[in-house]
Amino acid sequence: MVKNMEVMEMTEIERMQKNIEEFDRLQRFMLLVEDKTSNVYKAMKERYITLKVILTASGINLTELDRIKE
Repeated sequence: MVKNMEVMEMTEIERMQKNIEEFDRLQRFMLLVEDKTSNVYKAMKERYITLKVILTASGINLTELDRIKE
């Protein structure tokens, strides 16, 4: 029995917060990688671009958040 679907679903604010936190964490890892041509860095960059699109489409200004700026 489902009590309340709204309680079970993540709110839009929670989703944005999760994406912002992941974007921040991913950038910290990317800045630690010395070999920017490695497969690991390339995979991180793909996720970085995806998160950047999601956050921008959500109306988040990335000017202060984006440390990679690629």
